[in-house]
Amino acid sequence: MRLYFLILFVFCGFLVKAQDNYTKMTKVALQAMWDAKDEEGYQKSLDMYEKAFELFPDSINNSGLYKSSVLASRLKDYDKAFGYLNSLIGRKMNKYGDPGYIYVLNSYAEGEYKNLLTDPRWSTLVKDAENYKALFYQRFEDNENEFYAIKAERFREIDKPEKLYKELKNFNPYKTKALQGYSISFNLDENFSTSFFIQLPENYSPDKKYPLLFILHGAVKHNSLAAYQLAEQVLGGWNRYYTKYAAENDVILAFPKGNKKFNWMVPNEGFFMIPEMLKLIKNGVNVDDNKVFISGHSNGATGSFSYLMKQPTEFAGFYGLNTYPKVFTGGTFIENIKNRSFMNFSTDQDYYYPPNANDQLTALMNEMNADYKEHRYKGFPHWFPEFDESEPAFQKLYDDLKTRTRDPFPKEITWEFDDNSNGQIDWLSNIKLDSLASKADWHKEINFKIDKWLEYKDKNSDILSEKEVDKNAFDLPRKSGKIVAKYEDNTFYIKTSAIKTFTINISPEMVDHSKRVKVYLNGKKYFNDKVDYDSNFMIENFERNRDRSQVWVNQIKIELK
Repeated sequence: MRLYFLILFVFCGFLVKAQDNYTKMTKVALQAMWDAKDEEGYQKSLDMYEKAFELFPDSINNSGLYKSSVLASRLKDYDKAFGYLNSLIGRKMNKYGDPGYIYVLNSYAEGEYKNLLTDPRWSTLVKDAENYKALFYQRFEDNENEFYAIKAERFREIDKPEKLYKELKNFNPYKTKALQGYSISFNLDENFSTSFFIQLPENYSPDKKYPLLFILHGAVKHNSLAAYQLAEQVLGGWNRYYTKYAAENDVILAFPKGNKKFNWMVPNEGFFMIPEMLKLIKNGVNVDDNKVFISGHSNGATGSFSYLMKQPTEFAGFYGLNTYPKVFTGGTFIENIKNRSFMNFSTDQDYYYPPNANDQLTALMNEMNADYKEHRYKGFPHWFPEFDESEPAFQKLYDDLKTRTRDPFPKEITWEFDDNSNGQIDWLSNIKLDSLASKADWHKEINFKIDKWLEYKDKNSDILSEKEVDKNAFDLPRKSGKIVAKYEDNTFYIKTSAIKTFTINISPEMVDHSKRVKVYLNGKKYFNDKVDYDSNFMIENFERNRDRSQVWVNQIKIELK
């Protein structure tokens, strides 16, 4: 047995080395292609690619075949060009390039292969490429249909509301899954769509509830929407430690793909993405509603922080690596963290957000007794996850995730917002602003000044210098409303500032339905009556959010006069 593992180890080492050598050779070949000024230069580059193919046949990738086909076309070696293209078009997508058919069907093909267009083999090649494309997308569609396949729901057949409530709480329509990874399509609007990739634990069982962690990518301005994603694209690289510890802790991972317009930071067009993706995921696999988390790096970390500030209801906790802790689409109402938690992993050489500002934020959080932790790593720049030394940060993240659970019925809520689309937090919903009302005396702005920032001396420099600034940590561009609420012994105590209307959602885990429910609003009794179960409301609410832990049986609508 020891000999077997020794042989396996040596063989795997050989494969890695072969791949490295292949990569080095093809990089030199590509540079020769870029430097070529005539046929002699193109031939030299092609010879290099073909030598790499000969020495490392198991390492041949789409990019190498594509470049070789272009070179052969330029050299008017048509048989060789079509030979490489025919080998290329049926190849699947991998971490080294796009699916093979792309190179024949994309907008650059006619320019790159202009010498081949009059050859009868070109039209045949295009038809074959279109067939491969259809098969490629059909595979994703079939996998997506299998992901969403669940047992039939029969909620409306239950006539007793108490029984319906228990049925919703224990609802489990899930089936076993054929795959571990799924690329799921996602419509953004009538013109745009993207995808998110789901990675399940290796031994996923539909009978078990699993934690779910969303990973939000950074650099949203430089990313593109993706019709599909593959495991090779998202599970490695900067995400390798997310993947490693998710596998060890049986955590489902979700990787959304955004761009400049549709993302989780700015503008608002894409902010609906993560909550909506969560509902779709719950349609397919068994997620623990009280253990759904968001993390990310850079713009992704800012996105995680923004969901904490604007729409945290569905989530248990939030994490960020190299975070800019600010809402960029409106006000940053920092006391909203009291409803959840945030763990920030910062570095001392970060141009994105300076260490002194992180220190000030940590002090403010401690002052508020917020559930906020910051871990500082010295000697690292903004792209911290690229370094192997970032692994301890991910270990801390997963250590927190394992022990953290959402309380679906918190005894106290503090919520401030300046956009009615964000007027919901746990058992308070449909909160609307009163634009004409004055703020209450207790409704204060919270902010602090940042006076130092780090920046690179120039575009080509890797040396950071400190500059003096005079900027507020948070923007507060619009009038906000605020609500502070708590309940105990069948009684709700609520005070509001610049709020017009809101709704109290009721659960039997919050109140005794056999007794009257009382509501005191700004010191005065507003409501005093029993609240019964409402079956239609229960079903409609459940179908909207697919949350089996936070099941509401009725609601009390409040209007301030």
